[in-house]
Amino acid sequence: MQARLAASDLACRRGERLLFRALSFEAASGSAIHIAGANGIGKSSLIRILAGLLRPFAGTVESDGAMGLVDERLALDQNLPLGKALAFYEKLDGCRDPGRALDLLQLRPLMDVPVRYLSTGQKKRAALARLLNRNCPIWLLDEPLNGLDAQAAASMEALVALHCGGGGIAVVASHQSMALPDVKTIDLAEYAA
Repeated sequence: MQARLAASDLACRRGERLLFRALSFEAASGSAIHIAGANGIGKSSLIRILAGLLRPFAGTVESDGAMGLVDERLALDQNLPLGKALAFYEKLDGCRDPGRALDLLQLRPLMDVPVRYLSTGQKKRAALARLLNRNCPIWLLDEPLNGLDAQAAASMEALVALHCGGGGIAVVASHQSMALPDVKTIDLAEYAA
C-alpha cells in the first residue's frame, strides 16, 4: 500500500491566537517535509493536528497508512529498565526484529538502565527505536534533533532518509535544518495569521 498524507486549508488557533491559516500540502510515498519556523509559531501544533491529537481550527487532514509520532512525550514506562519498556511495546506493535532498532540507535548498552535515568538524547533515541519497531509508513517527528549530539543527529538524518527511500513519509518539525534528500520545506511564517 502506498502511503499518503494530505492537509487542506489548515488553520490552527491556540487560545485567542490564530497561529497559521490556509496551509495545504500533499505528501506521497518517499516524501520528506520539513516544517520550519521560530519557536511558538505552531510547528508542534501542526504535528499534533496531523497526528489527530489536536483539532484544526479549519481545514482537513487525510492519510493512508499508519502514523507514528515522536515528540517530547516519551511513551515508555519511566520506572522500567529500557529493555523491558521497549519489549512491552514490541509485543503490542508486532515487532519482528527488535534488535535492528537497538543496533541502529546504539541502545544495547542501556537496556538495564531505568528510563527515568536516560539523558535527553538517549530518551529521544529510545522513542525512535519504538517508532522503528512499529513499522509505520508515516513518521511525524517534532524537534527530533533536540538533545542529540552531532553523531546521533547524523544517524537520525540517515534513518529518516532511509525511511523515505524505502517509500515512507517523514514530516519533520524543527527550527534546525536537517540534511534530507529532496526535502520540501514549509516555513510556517508564510502562513501566519
